[in-house]
Amino acid sequence: MKKEHEEFIDSYQDKLSAAILEEVKQSVPADITKEKLHKIMDLTLDAYMLARVNAGECVGLVSAESIGEPGTQMTLNTFHFAGVSEMNVTTGLPRIIEIFDAQKEIKTPMMEVYLKASQNSLDNIKKFALKIKETLLGELVEEYALNIFEQTLRVVLNKALLKEYDLSTKELVKLFKTKSKGFTLDVEENQLIFVHKGKPEEIKELYNLKEKIRSVKIKGLKGIKQVLPVKRGEEYVCLTSGTNLKDVLEFAEVDAERTTCNDINEVYHVLGVEAARQAIINEVYKVIEAQGLNIDIRHIMLVADIMCATGVLKGITRYGVVSEKASVLARASFETPIKHLINAALEGEVDHLTSVVENVMINQPVPLGTGLPGLVTKMK
Repeated sequence: MKKEHEEFIDSYQDKLSAAILEEVKQSVPADITKEKLHKIMDLTLDAYMLARVNAGECVGLVSAESIGEPGTQMTLNTFHFAGVSEMNVTTGLPRIIEIFDAQKEIKTPMMEVYLKASQNSLDNIKKFALKIKETLLGELVEEYALNIFEQTLRVVLNKALLKEYDLSTKELVKLFKTKSKGFTLDVEENQLIFVHKGKPEEIKELYNLKEKIRSVKIKGLKGIKQVLPVKRGEEYVCLTSGTNLKDVLEFAEVDAERTTCNDINEVYHVLGVEAARQAIINEVYKVIEAQGLNIDIRHIMLVADIMCATGVLKGITRYGVVSEKASVLARASFETPIKHLINAALEGEVDHLTSVVENVMINQPVPLGTGLPGLVTKMK
């Protein structure tokens, strides 16, 4: 692009946002004439001015209605992946509540893990799926044999599964050396034999050991219960039941830019508040689209902004966003009113009635729309 064209676009800096100017620079062809560029900039400015909210427009109320009204038509359901018991997806209203409340424990945590283009083949995705799935010893065992007289616990392993997971009994011995204090460990072909060193009376130790070793993690990432490789268009994606975003992103073959996780809190802790804001918008929009509803993205963006405005992720609950409101009456109108009123009385708080809810409560015009300007007339 010519230098004079760039300078002309930059002259709109005080009227248009930097992101829009940048987009115009990217989209405009290099050999454009000056007249055409003038016209484009004028049209852009007109469109921008039309998109802006009027002063005194109650955006919060409009957003609340725009999300709440279609929300009443949402069906309450859980989507089910056929054939895999752990893979469910919460959708509809329960999922929206989960996101807006910023719940710490969500019902169906999931991740979509993309591999880099060079790694994206069926063999690689299968290997990767086995690599990240959390494998416990209990899954590989064919039988446990307790011998009370010899005080031994014999664990027979499934050969086919050991081969599939690319494990050898030697590797398992290393793992269990630290976990089985007070026992000597012998190995036969595909068996681990734990021999108790203590007195014969302490038979309970053997039972305890059996329960303990069943839940020992052998390989994979903590929390990832199931992995399902699926084909989307030309590439393969790993869907996981359970999340562990931090550890997944450390793999060299993972495409960190596209890998996502549906647990907003986890995204916030791993990638920060900006990523959490984007995740809220994406997740809510996904639910709305699946339900076939039509809500303007800007309403969702407003909610996401409010949840992340302080730099910390807060849910829209009495412990989150609502607890930070400056107005006592606004806090009391949400939940647990008596608690708020008593605390305010004890601290001697003053409410200046600057916002909407407080004025509605005491029957005054709301400082929005036509209630914003005051009328002053001179009386004769």
